Amino acid sequence: MNKEAFIETTPCLLVVDDEASQRLLIKAVMEEEGWLVKEASNGLEALNILDQENVQVILADLKMPKMDGLELLHKVQSIDSHLPVILLTAFGTVDLAVEAMKKGAFDFLTKPTDIEELKSTLNKAYTYFLASSEKYASGFHQQLEIIGQSKIMQQLIQLVRQVAPSEANILITGESGTGKELVANALHKLSLRAKEPLIKVNCASLPDNLLESELFGYVKGAFTGAYKDKPGRFLLAHKGTLFLDEIGEMPLNLQSKLLRALQEKTIEPLGAIHSVPVDVRFICATNKDLKQEVEKGNFREDLYFRINVIEIHLPPLRERKEDIPLLVNHFLKKLGDKNRKKIHKVSPEFLEQLTYYDWPGNVRELENILERAIILCPSDTLEVNQLPPHLLPQKNSRAIQENLEEAEKKAIIEALKANNGHREKTAQALGISRRTLQYKLKKYGLTKKR
Repeated sequence: MNKEAFIETTPCLLVVDDEASQRLLIKAVMEEEGWLVKEASNGLEALNILDQENVQVILADLKMPKMDGLELLHKVQSIDSHLPVILLTAFGTVDLAVEAMKKGAFDFLTKPTDIEELKSTLNKAYTYFLASSEKYASGFHQQLEIIGQSKIMQQLIQLVRQVAPSEANILITGESGTGKELVANALHKLSLRAKEPLIKVNCASLPDNLLESELFGYVKGAFTGAYKDKPGRFLLAHKGTLFLDEIGEMPLNLQSKLLRALQEKTIEPLGAIHSVPVDVRFICATNKDLKQEVEKGNFREDLYFRINVIEIHLPPLRERKEDIPLLVNHFLKKLGDKNRKKIHKVSPEFLEQLTYYDWPGNVRELENILERAIILCPSDTLEVNQLPPHLLPQKNSRAIQENLEEAEKKAIIEALKANNGHREKTAQALGISRRTLQYKLKKYGLTKKR
């Protein structure tokens, strides 16, 4: 099933409770919210329904005959570990909650259930399912343009899926060109605010006075030229997400005003008499070390802790070179379509030369170089001579490269011997990923069992 099509389908809830009145209440509430609701009176009935229906969230009573909620949770996890199970109980103790969460429950609610809390929890569970289900997740991160199969990128993608449905403020860090804005886009698309606006502000691209009016807006007559009210980005992002890129460039006087808006959830447009309430989720990004900026006095410490509830750090491309073939494949299609060129493949020498380079400009630099190569390519295959001069082999560099490769091959052979041919341990000993080791083994003709 197409992932985008799946997102648009009606969410299906399975309510498992031996009290018919409780099932009917929840069914009425959630059908009003647009959900499809299935019912079961115990865990055994629930398992039968799961065999026949495409369920995305389970809400189960903890105390039931034949099969209780914890046992059902265990069974469900063996079927699909990503299917969220929320447990309901009239015996809401901390001990039961802790036990349920340790065993993998998505959340824990008590009876009588607060309706707004119920709806909020179910929506979060549904979003979690969409983001984490193995059935639909393969390739989903590619639709969000987060490309990478390296271990470090898979961990990052999983973190994005995990934190996106929350309301936590998130700080995205990493060097320029690593894709911080793409991660911000993904966080918004996977959040409960996805249907509301994602408003972006680059704090480095606007002068101080203009940045303030862009963020907070102004009222008519606030200054010369203010002929009418103008809503700021805060108000435009109301109910949605506000992405502040290059937050480290924000001047100190504006940092204090931003902190107040974060704390009080209100803003004061320039020239306004009264505060205006706003409801936004904050995502910030920076290529600076904000801890150092705090120590230097360039960034407020209280603001740093407020925006950095969860940090997502993007690795530089030089630390995940095994992802370069995937990125090249992605950009060939994207940039080929943009420039109306059909490039079907790259030569091995072209790809190999990309892996020798350290990519100070990261993925953005790779994209630019590939676009240049595609435009200059006279055929359907990218060759080394389409690369810019600084990526081409220099005089005498081939001999140096051969010596380096020989030393690398020797190190791999010795590590294999020391670890009795165990590839996972060998990769760890060499400080590289298993995928990179496999590539090197093939490159040096070491793929035969040793």
